[in-house]
Amino acid sequence: MQFKDYYSLLGVGREANADEIKRAYRRLARKYHPDVSKEPDAEERFKEVQEAYEVLKDPEKRAAYDQLGRDYRPGQEFRPPPDWASGFEFSGARGGGGAFSDFFEELFGAGSPFAGARRGRGFDARGEDHHAQIELALEQAFSGGTHPIELRHPVATADGRVELRTRRLNVKIPAGVTDGQVIRLGGQGAPGMGRGGSGDLYLTVSLRPHPVFTVDKRDVTLSLPVAPWEAALGATVRVPTLGGAVELRVPPGSGAGQRLRLKGRGLPGSPPGDQYVALQIVLPPADTPQARQLYEQMRRELSFDPRAALGGSHAA
Repeated sequence: MQFKDYYSLLGVGREANADEIKRAYRRLARKYHPDVSKEPDAEERFKEVQEAYEVLKDPEKRAAYDQLGRDYRPGQEFRPPPDWASGFEFSGARGGGGAFSDFFEELFGAGSPFAGARRGRGFDARGEDHHAQIELALEQAFSGGTHPIELRHPVATADGRVELRTRRLNVKIPAGVTDGQVIRLGGQGAPGMGRGGSGDLYLTVSLRPHPVFTVDKRDVTLSLPVAPWEAALGATVRVPTLGGAVELRVPPGSGAGQRLRLKGRGLPGSPPGDQYVALQIVLPPADTPQARQLYEQMRRELSFDPRAALGGSHAA
């Protein structure tokens, strides 16, 4: 998928205000409308102009597009980062309709923060719900508690340009919140009209990658290095968990990749998740005469063929 430069498609600069964008769109829409245009590629150009205007006329879409597109050139291979919308507050309004490109659908289609419909407006209409994605550390998800967050919200200024404004909230995070879980903040969306109440703010949680643990729903997995003698003879070792280090018994004869379970040591919940410990056997380096001597002794005295299961003897 290639990056689309919507400003170039409308022939306006990135600092163009709303009126300038509207004038450019109307001019090009008249030029390329398939019913009247003699241009050979009129239908395709008309669709591109419509798509560009759909994004640039909307302060939310435009601000998100501007932030994402700073480092891309027209035609460059493009895939949006998974967390591209993190920290942005959206009204969740798609608007427009029509058949747009894969590029548009990837950013603003049904699977994006913009998926949703605007509420009807009346004298006593409830305010729109807002949506945002927030990133949490795994430790924050484990312990929960109240945490400050910052959300950037694009708004149209009086002169028709777009600026980002920041609002700060203290959010109560439930202990054991999982990746993709939605937290609802009542009344924190857009204000209503008349006697209509404010909309709600829905925060979708995204867990940051952790340097030690991997997460699958409420279960966590840790890769634990062990010495060959610990795996062969058995040992009791200290293992980090989200709730603090615990003692783990490594059974004698354990193999590389074997998984041991610490029940209930994952993310809290009903029931809580488990922690799985994947054993990783680490060999001491043969970097001293004494170490080499020990390896030579094992080679001579241990009747061990690691490739015996492949059939036949493969010993050197």
